Amino acid sequence: MAKPDDTAKAPAPLPLSTATLSRLPEGIERPRYDRKALTPGIVHIGLGNFHRAHQAWYLHRLMQEGLAQDWAILGAGVRPYDSQMREKLLAQDCLTTLIALDPAGSSAEVTGGMIGYLPIEEGNAPLIAAMAYPAIRIVSLTVTEGGYFIDPATGGFAADHPDIRHDAENPTRPRTAFGAMIAALKLRRGSGAGPFTCQSCDNLQGNGEILRQTIVSLARLTDPDLAEWIEANCSFPNSMVDCIVPATGPGEIALAREMGVIDAAPVTHETYRQWVIEDDFCAGRPDWGRVGATFTEDVHAYEKMKIRQLNGGHQVLANVGEILGLQTIADCMAHTAVQPFFLKVEREEIAPHVAPVPGMTPDAYIDLIARRFANPRIVDTTRRVAFDGASRHPGFILPTVQDALASGAPVEGLALVEAFWARMCEGTREDGSRIAANDPHWDELTACAQAARERPMAWLEMRHFYGDLGSRPRFAEAFCRWLDLIWKEGAEAAIAIYLKG
Repeated sequence: MAKPDDTAKAPAPLPLSTATLSRLPEGIERPRYDRKALTPGIVHIGLGNFHRAHQAWYLHRLMQEGLAQDWAILGAGVRPYDSQMREKLLAQDCLTTLIALDPAGSSAEVTGGMIGYLPIEEGNAPLIAAMAYPAIRIVSLTVTEGGYFIDPATGGFAADHPDIRHDAENPTRPRTAFGAMIAALKLRRGSGAGPFTCQSCDNLQGNGEILRQTIVSLARLTDPDLAEWIEANCSFPNSMVDCIVPATGPGEIALAREMGVIDAAPVTHETYRQWVIEDDFCAGRPDWGRVGATFTEDVHAYEKMKIRQLNGGHQVLANVGEILGLQTIADCMAHTAVQPFFLKVEREEIAPHVAPVPGMTPDAYIDLIARRFANPRIVDTTRRVAFDGASRHPGFILPTVQDALASGAPVEGLALVEAFWARMCEGTREDGSRIAANDPHWDELTACAQAARERPMAWLEMRHFYGDLGSRPRFAEAFCRWLDLIWKEGAEAAIAIYLKG
């Protein structure tokens, strides 16, 4: 294990590349396989930190055993800002330094299962051509929860989005990842190459079903016959993905250097990983189960536990954390008011609506995620976790609210969570500092939050996020009472009243 404290007398750090792998510090694990012999089998769209610390890591572990040599990854992006990551990774031969952060110390390894990063061009011609290549059998995505063109109120396909309208009018020069996948599948149908598996790796319950909805719905707008072929032949496995992976900043780059590697885009992560997958791959798959992934027919139970308790728990913490000026999730867990608030909401208002899964009860899962969130080595910012609440609250919190209302269960804490989101979106912290825009819908949210300061119901009238919850008296009355109290007496005072019951 290479630790920063051990490197004071170490040689100067080396720029990461294929040529320097053999000269990296002894404690850093590196690929034992011949990367020149790898051939691509996967195109992954959205080469962020999570993918490199999670799905790419599982593939790397298989390759370390001499397996899956024909399943290497070609990275891809569909937005101009992806070009910066492409340049960084190509400059270091698509290698990634993963740094595991544990309270006992840090360890590093270099992964090499990615062998290329496709050019990013308007119209996505290189991406379409790569996905049409017969050897590509899986196209996977991490494009964030808000990237699937879902109507947040209905859960249906948002066909009126400008990017969707563009792709429907320009199917050979699409703007979205989904339009590019459809264009590639059309080429594959024509050439006889056959379908590929479309694999979402984002934090969405039923992520495979949602991906199917997006692709098939978009295809129907321009080519109904192709849409039918995709629905009949492609597979869309559901999966649950779990590993806390902070954003990379100067501190993470400096940590990699301290450990002996100059990496322009290192990834820090916790030591816990979980990947639960529905075994539905129309063109084959790597044997990820051999290196720790779980294949099951009941992904939904795992998804529900993780999305409602972990992802939902993140929202319980992050919004009030931003209001109070707490920088990280670990800071939130160390706060004398925020931690008990999190635990009470989890145990009394979220866990009762989650079923156990093999080897884990909802209460035991709370203990697990509380330990993970409290890890001070994981510098996971409240800002990152609070990002895109317009997607995360409808996806992670509001389904539990609906279940609680239907069953007569408590909603006071969940209403307080939503009131904290509304207070945060007003754009200032309790110390008067400004909260920078942190949501694709920030302008709308801020306007509603400012109106809700005087009239709390203004927030719940955003039916495209809340559906009919504004007309449900038990939730609406609790929300309005909490938001009014937060503005009058502050976040900690509201938490104190909630904790007293």
